[in-house]
Amino acid sequence: MNSRSSQTMPVLIWRSVVQALVVAVLAGILLSFVYGLVHHYQDKQQHIQQLAALLTTSASTVDGANVVAEQVNILLENEPTIQSIVFYSTAQPINEVSPLLDDWKNALFAATVSFNYPVVSKYIGNADSRRSGSHQRLETALLEHKSESTEKTASITDATENSTLIGYINITMDVNILRMHWFRSILWLWLITVTLTVLFALYIFRKLNWPIRDIEALVAVCNTVTKNPELEQLPVIPQRFNFQEMVQIKQALVVLFNRLQDTKQGYEALAAFEQQLHNKDVSLDVQLHNFQSMISHELKTSLNAIVGGLQLLDDDTLSNEQKDAVEIISNGSDKLVLSLDHIIQLNQIQKGQIRLHTNEFNPLQLIADLLAIFEPIANQKGLRLVSNIHHIDYSLYGDSGKIEQVLSLLLSNAIKFTPAGDVTITSQLTHFSKSNRWQISVKDTGIGIDSEHIDDIFNPFFQVDSSQTRQYEGSGVGLPIVKQMTQLMGASIEVESMLGVGTQFTLTIAMPNQQQSRQQRLLAGLNIICFYHQEIGSLASELESLGATVICHQNPQRVIDAMSNSKIEMVMFAEDVFPDKAELLAKRVREYERTESDKRALLIYWYPQHRVRYMDSFEYGLKAAGIDYCYSAAYKGKALGDLLKRWLVWT
Repeated sequence: MNSRSSQTMPVLIWRSVVQALVVAVLAGILLSFVYGLVHHYQDKQQHIQQLAALLTTSASTVDGANVVAEQVNILLENEPTIQSIVFYSTAQPINEVSPLLDDWKNALFAATVSFNYPVVSKYIGNADSRRSGSHQRLETALLEHKSESTEKTASITDATENSTLIGYINITMDVNILRMHWFRSILWLWLITVTLTVLFALYIFRKLNWPIRDIEALVAVCNTVTKNPELEQLPVIPQRFNFQEMVQIKQALVVLFNRLQDTKQGYEALAAFEQQLHNKDVSLDVQLHNFQSMISHELKTSLNAIVGGLQLLDDDTLSNEQKDAVEIISNGSDKLVLSLDHIIQLNQIQKGQIRLHTNEFNPLQLIADLLAIFEPIANQKGLRLVSNIHHIDYSLYGDSGKIEQVLSLLLSNAIKFTPAGDVTITSQLTHFSKSNRWQISVKDTGIGIDSEHIDDIFNPFFQVDSSQTRQYEGSGVGLPIVKQMTQLMGASIEVESMLGVGTQFTLTIAMPNQQQSRQQRLLAGLNIICFYHQEIGSLASELESLGATVICHQNPQRVIDAMSNSKIEMVMFAEDVFPDKAELLAKRVREYERTESDKRALLIYWYPQHRVRYMDSFEYGLKAAGIDYCYSAAYKGKALGDLLKRWLVWT
């Protein structure tokens, strides 16, 4: 992970340029100093060699001692870099090699450097009689020798090839003084160089400041956009210099801002459209509720009146034609009543208003009752109704009424869509350690179903042949009721069909054994109020099956009265109660508890599945009013009891 602190591009550019210039200046000064110092050292070394050649020449004469002494005094006075000049006698030659690397090392780090020069003479035998030279001549020769070249030194060396070594002259040079004199001589040059470097750096900084200004302007615009999310117009981005990169960044920023504005407008339009859909959904919920109420009361009441009126007719007073007409009307009304009952039942299942009533029943007796009902109908069509039972007499625990209704719908469909052949019902029972599995299949030799329509037959009002001249009539809600009922019971249904061969529906139901069916009821001893709008649904029956005492009310005042008359642990709002009505009652309950009771009831609002996506629009208001939990209306026996028990513990 990168732990470096963030920095701006202008600061990075300035720092990089300053560092580069500092390194360049230091490198230039260091290299010039080193090279100049070494070169100056080599010049001084060559000059000393020339002086040493003069001294060795003077010392090689017969009377050269006095001359050399005089020359040494002059050299020490006029050459501050020469620290000392010493003569020592020896007959052994000294090999001195001064590599170029030694020059660099001595010039940079040495404090003093010594040089040895040999002194030879041809007159060593009579040296005392020959030493009578003039000091003025040696001094003049020494001054003139300063301007001679190394060629003279070479000629002197050649002349002494046949001479005798008498010793060495050692000259010690003070390198510190040499370096100090050299530095003083180039100080002004360094000052001029540094001044020019600073001026050049300022010029470079000035040029680099051009893109930096444009970057800072771009950063200022970005900060404005970041701090103002509601900004609708991009500020002007000033660009003094048209650098290609900056122009491209500016264009990209403008394009992105325009896209963001377009996206924002699209999002706002989508949000407005979603709100409209939400309002329409709420309106449709109300209309659907009103439509269901109208079907349940108005149409059903009218049909009941028609059926009742037909039953009151006296057959003895009717003619044969009137009897036929009455029979036609009666058959039509019966079909209409059946279709209407199926539609109402399907809507109730989808809203969670159908509840299970578990009881102990005999599967063999249930199948026998079905055969007794449908065998005459099958015989009228020339069909054979066959039963295959693969188990002995046994008692099961479940909702026998729902199972019988599902099998009735499957048998009715099988007989209706089978022109000839057999309709077979097969029953198999499998026992496990903790449960039983009952599998019932209804197989026919009818027209079959095309494979592309298998997944659609459980959709409400679906017809394979939807034309007005179709051969088989029906409302298209029978199989959807079968599917919804099986899901409500926690069962499964499978379909196998081949066009022109037949169809088989297989219903598989898992049921508890007799020992499990007598399990302890989880909510025993609890008093629960169920507040509903029109239909209490399966909530009350589920609570009662778990052992709770359930009190159902539609009037808010009756809920308050019930709380004052008995101890209430929970108040349930059924899924058909609208959120605003639940919110008002919740406020009244909490107000009553603050003033009249020291107990706090658990308030739970159950909302239907189709309102899950709108939960955010009403959950906050409900909880602010005092409702403890908002939960989807899915009642699953023991799971419901465990959930309520857990909520009571948390509360």
